[in-house]
Amino acid sequence: MTDPASDNPEQPPLEEQPVTVPQQEEMPFAIVAGEPQYTLPKDLYIPPEALEVFLDAFEGPLDLLLYLIKRQNLDILDVPIAEITAQYVEYVDLMRELNLELAADYLVMAAMLAEIKSRMLLPRSSEDEDNEEDPRAELIRRLQEYERYKQAAEDIDALPRLGRDVYQTSAAFPDRKIERIEPDVDLKELLSALKEVLHRADMFSSHHVQREALSLRERMSIVLEKISSDGFTPFTELFTFEEGRDGVVVTFMAILELLKQSMVEMVQAEAFAPIHVKAHAPSVETTE
Repeated sequence: MTDPASDNPEQPPLEEQPVTVPQQEEMPFAIVAGEPQYTLPKDLYIPPEALEVFLDAFEGPLDLLLYLIKRQNLDILDVPIAEITAQYVEYVDLMRELNLELAADYLVMAAMLAEIKSRMLLPRSSEDEDNEEDPRAELIRRLQEYERYKQAAEDIDALPRLGRDVYQTSAAFPDRKIERIEPDVDLKELLSALKEVLHRADMFSSHHVQREALSLRERMSIVLEKISSDGFTPFTELFTFEEGRDGVVVTFMAILELLKQSMVEMVQAEAFAPIHVKAHAPSVETTE
């Protein structure tokens, strides 16, 4: 059995072949215009203000004191002035190192804390202790008042606000004009109303020994007296039910005659609605 490596004298033996180890390629630190950049430009300038550290934003010295007290779960009525003063001054020094603009209120509060601390460290006689109040009383009162206002502001800010949490919507109405067509008074509707009037007249019907003469012209005048051209009169109010069926029929004939002569007008708001009667206004002819 022959060694395959011995048949090819140019190929080195297996144990003498170099072993390639995979290597990780260098990662670019930036990609500019689609081209990877592996080295920093020599003319690159980074200003000192390019890197900023954002700390907790405080609205004033009282806000900072309240934050320090709550962070350590201290009692606001028994504030350790020495510890709070040290932390407050440390924070003020940190703001100076970061080149942050310090307001005068922070420095005034630092001086006030130093004064309270010195007053508490100085020895006092028993009479002075009885007459002099606690140096921290004014500071505690201001902290409590500020805490109440801050909590009230947070509660108000948590309420839904128009434009932030709630948005007002508006929709335009379609531009369409609805024309309401008044229904015509059909003969069937008129007869139906007459039937109701006759039914009510039957309830007041009575027997008369003497027959009264009913004049159509006279009843037309009576109907015209009951109606006017300024308003509408219900159809049923034109009848006198005590007259019985004869009187109702004569009145109905008088109304039909007035309609024929175009002296009255009948209208109905909608189908099956009550019928109203109105007198025609007299036309005024102008002459030049």
